[in-house]
Amino acid sequence: MQKAQSIPHAAKIFAGTASQELAAEICTHFGCEPGNVSIQRFADGEISPNYLESVRGDYVFLIQSTYSPGDNLMELLLMIDAAKRASAYKVIAVLPYYGYARQDRKDRPRVAIGSKLVANMLTAAGADRIVTMDLHAPQIQGYFDIPVDHLDSHAVFIPYIEELKLENLTFAAPDVGATNRIREIASYFNADMVICDKHRKRANEIASMTLIGEVEGRDVVIIDDICDTGGTLAKCAALIKERGANSVRAMITHPLMSGKAYETIGNSVLEELVVCNTIPVKKESNKIKVISVAQLFSVAIKHAFENKSITSLFVHSNLRTTKS
Repeated sequence: MQKAQSIPHAAKIFAGTASQELAAEICTHFGCEPGNVSIQRFADGEISPNYLESVRGDYVFLIQSTYSPGDNLMELLLMIDAAKRASAYKVIAVLPYYGYARQDRKDRPRVAIGSKLVANMLTAAGADRIVTMDLHAPQIQGYFDIPVDHLDSHAVFIPYIEELKLENLTFAAPDVGATNRIREIASYFNADMVICDKHRKRANEIASMTLIGEVEGRDVVIIDDICDTGGTLAKCAALIKERGANSVRAMITHPLMSGKAYETIGNSVLEELVVCNTIPVKKESNKIKVISVAQLFSVAIKHAFENKSITSLFVHSNLRTTKS
């Protein structure tokens, strides 16, 4: 009896409405065209995705950052469900920005743990794997019972910092929570680090800030995962400059840029704000520079499809090898 020949799976990349530009760039690096999908919206706002090509037996990669509004998350969930019901072999949700990640614990009574709820929803919808970048708290990976590939923006920030050739490089954490992130990149450059310890009275409002460490005569780079209102960055940069720093710049993964963030950054003492395109930048600014993470995600997608390790994309000891 002749043995049935297995049919190789294909990789297909589809974009949600929140990440069209990034998805197109990822496809360019991957060497394919974005998949054909229609996202219909009814008069009441209800979302209905429809794949206009077969995905039966395929690896389906869905690229969607889940920043505000909440429709972006709901759209992704429905796209996952539609792909599963269309008999996709594997559905991989690629979230360059994972929304609700700041709600990662019960830090006061009677609050939700939003990041855990989102993890449950993605899994329940049918996602087989998650690919994301710079979670607000790395332990969020533990909220999933499916594999999570957690990429690191250091892979794109480090080459940029090296090109700056700063003589007295010092890294700054805008709050205590970012200390581990800063320690890793400071160790890579064998540079010093300082911490801006902030105290909040309420969300998005800083009551006070204290600088821990010396910055006089230094070229300081602030590293963080999110820029929301820009208030923390502006205050941290001002404090560092007051303490005698030669220059201050910031590198942020996810440019949420809410409210008056563009005005706040524009009026700050920052030399520049370097951000990734995990979220589209809404306005042009002579202080804001965008670095693309498309190639990094395309390699991660390729390795996920080919069942290869992606360790070199997020382990800091391998960053020099990855860059070269």
